[in-house]
Amino acid sequence: MKKVVFVDDSRSIIAVLELTVKDLVSKGQLQAKSFLNPAEFLQKAQNGEVDFDLLFVDINMPQMTGLELISRLKQDSRFRQKPILVLTTETSADMKSKGKALGVTGWITKPFQDQIILKAIKKILGV
Repeated sequence: MKKVVFVDDSRSIIAVLELTVKDLVSKGQLQAKSFLNPAEFLQKAQNGEVDFDLLFVDINMPQMTGLELISRLKQDSRFRQKPILVLTTETSADMKSKGKALGVTGWITKPFQDQIILKAIKKILGV
C-alpha cells in the first residue's frame, strides 16, 4: 500500500488534504499521515518511524521551511529518489527554481482544488 505524508503548519489545510484522500484511504489504496511540525516529521523519518512514497510539503512554516526540510531529506539516500510535491502560496520563479534545484517533483499553489491533489497522487503513485 502506498504511503502519502502531508506536512503543513495549517490545521485547516491538513484537514482538507485528509478529506481529499479519504476515499483512497477507506478503499485501502493509500495510507495517509499528517504532520503540523516539519521538524517532528524529519526526526521521525530519519529515525525510520515514518516512511513515504509521496510527500506534500508547505514552504512557509515556523519550525523550519519546507525547502530546509526537503534539503535535509534529500541528503539521506533513503529519501533521495522519493517524489516531493510542494503545496504553497509561494509562486515566485526564484522560489520554484530553489525547489527544482533541491529535486522537488512538482509545485501546487494554494488555494488548490481537491482534484489537483488526487490527480497528482494517482499520476505519481499509480493508485
